[in-house]
Amino acid sequence: MDPKEGGKGHRRRGAELERALLDAAWVELTETGYTALTFEGVAQRAGTSRTVLYRRWETKADLVLAAVAHMIKKGPAQLPDTGSLRGDLVALMRNSNERSISSNALLFSYLGGYFRETGTSPKDLRVALIGDRTDAFDDLYARAAARGEVDLALLTPRLRTLPIDLFRHEAMMTLEPVPDAVIDEILDQIFLPLVTPKRPAT
Repeated sequence: MDPKEGGKGHRRRGAELERALLDAAWVELTETGYTALTFEGVAQRAGTSRTVLYRRWETKADLVLAAVAHMIKKGPAQLPDTGSLRGDLVALMRNSNERSISSNALLFSYLGGYFRETGTSPKDLRVALIGDRTDAFDDLYARAAARGEVDLALLTPRLRTLPIDLFRHEAMMTLEPVPDAVIDEILDQIFLPLVTPKRPAT
């Protein structure tokens, strides 16, 4: 088959071809894991040749990094606005469950070979894909501060991401969607008591 053929005479080019290649690489990764993934397997799944892949990505690590970034860009999370900080964080975590957080957790188990080969960690992968940001929730916390629900002075960079970090850890440890009861514990027993303004004694 012509490497740019998409069936029935349709020739894939440019961005369309690259999307098809990255989709194929993602499926191959989730079915075989990083160690067993090959350019030949991805090319066969995409209905193309290894040469087409090598023109774009020099190594398997480059291809996998591009495939993971491609999938993240397909479904970026939207910050909710429920009218309360707790409601926003609950909605955010439940949305993450619905967006297959277990699949995201499984991804890291598939990438064990990637981390060994590149000498990197999951944190390094996150930074490479989305940057080392702590400002992703700025709007959410600004709204909460305006309502008097949170003291921005207490929100250190680590505290800003604490609820999602704990949520992600739970998903990684269980490889399952995080139960509502655990979300409640993360918020009510750990995070909110640390950032809620202290009321003066009466």
